[in-house]
Amino acid sequence: QVQLVESGGGLVQAGGSLKLSCVVSGHTFSDYIGAWFRQAPGREREFVAVISQIGATIYDTNSVKGRFAISRNNAKNTLFLEMNSLKPEDTAVYYCAARDGVVIDRRLVFDYWGQGTQVTVSS
Repeated sequence: QVQLVESGGGLVQAGGSLKLSCVVSGHTFSDYIGAWFRQAPGREREFVAVISQIGATIYDTNSVKGRFAISRNNAKNTLFLEMNSLKPEDTAVYYCAARDGVVIDRRLVFDYWGQGTQVTVSS
């Protein structure tokens, strides 16, 4: 079955950077749209960014555009989220997700999810 495993989370000071990785197994990742979501304590899970099979991207403009970058390495079945200029409000559990399809949209429903990785940004 398809499995997604995130890594790269941790504790960082405000203004710092982290790069999250998500390794996909059980299926050829190049077939899938990939995405990152996050969930802060007491809040609903929210969309961060999505990337098509060939690298087209959509970001949550209000919160992360210009600071975060989603990318993928299909040969290594890996999805990335590079996060720069981190703020305390970026503190959350970050989840990667995947699904098939041809059109990316922030409202897509994803079929496969990772277990999440904690990102904590101190002020």
